[in-house]
Amino acid sequence: MGTRQLKARVLALYLPQFHPIPENDEWWGKGFTEWTNVGKAKSLFPGHYQPHVPADLGYYDLRVPETREAQAQLAREAGVEGFVYWHYWFGNGKRLLERPFNEVLTSGKPDFPFALAWANETWSGSFHGLKEGNVLIEQTYPGDEDFITHFNTVLPAFKDKRYITCDGKPMFFIYKPEWIDDIMRHFIELWQQLAKENGLKGIYFVAMLDSMYEEELSKKRYNQMMKLGFDAVNSMNLYHGDLGLKWRLWNKLFNKKLKLFPRMMPYDMNRMAGALDTVENVFPMITSNWDHTPRSGKRGLVLSGCTPGAFKKNLHAFIERISNKPLEHRILLLKSWNEWAEGNYVEPDLKYGHQYLDALKEEIY
Repeated sequence: MGTRQLKARVLALYLPQFHPIPENDEWWGKGFTEWTNVGKAKSLFPGHYQPHVPADLGYYDLRVPETREAQAQLAREAGVEGFVYWHYWFGNGKRLLERPFNEVLTSGKPDFPFALAWANETWSGSFHGLKEGNVLIEQTYPGDEDFITHFNTVLPAFKDKRYITCDGKPMFFIYKPEWIDDIMRHFIELWQQLAKENGLKGIYFVAMLDSMYEEELSKKRYNQMMKLGFDAVNSMNLYHGDLGLKWRLWNKLFNKKLKLFPRMMPYDMNRMAGALDTVENVFPMITSNWDHTPRSGKRGLVLSGCTPGAFKKNLHAFIERISNKPLEHRILLLKSWNEWAEGNYVEPDLKYGHQYLDALKEEIY
């Protein structure tokens, strides 16, 4: 990539759900991984791109070191700064899907930057492929003893030379930051104290907020996060605005009334941009695609018009949107590196090959 100037710091969310664990064996059947949903997906309407079939890396197992090395090499060549691994800590020391990251950490390989995003939510409902109301595992917040254990568990990662920083502090993303104010504020204050006691400058906390569209409400939520002690906000937006007659009719007739097809919305950067994306410590998020039907069938949402060309156009627009920020804060989250069952991935598949990775390479530099 020569001496071309970096236009943005692109951090890709990374799903570790591609290896079997006892809990998934119990809930879904022996050997379940995310590939189970990906492989059984069906085309639900004319022109619906399903199933998605991986190309270069195949139906990989993240317990295999060579797979993790190959992923890092693809990301590095595309200009991605690092992976943000989803991190599952349910309280009372209960973790899930930690093995791939633990092996990356302890082995020192791949030599590729990383950070952690705490996916602090109960596994329930259609988002996890369940009927509404069903619960697989509950997210809890037991108190200081568990908060301290949690910190000590991730401290070796924070101290690793590969860990991604902002303003000299390791970045830690929190998916559901809007707890009761006192709990969240206390958690952050405690971790900041522990960080300094352990030789760190502090922790750079990032609140992940969805639906940051309307300006006044976005400002209110942003200010709330700052008061709780967050350093920045990640604006996670999928869609907003008037659907237009075509899409309203489709969803009213075929989805709501006849229940024949999933919900449909157009893939449009203008409908994903947040009201505060140009603020220095607000980090927007770009999605390469969205199709939740492998997990939720006809209850899922499908974005129409997702192609590498459309992604490249949207990526260019997002980078332009944050171009006035200093590079340290010119951060763009990519959702995602490998969320195959939600359709948002950039790894090579049989239909598009390396085109999503090529778009990244062409726009980031």
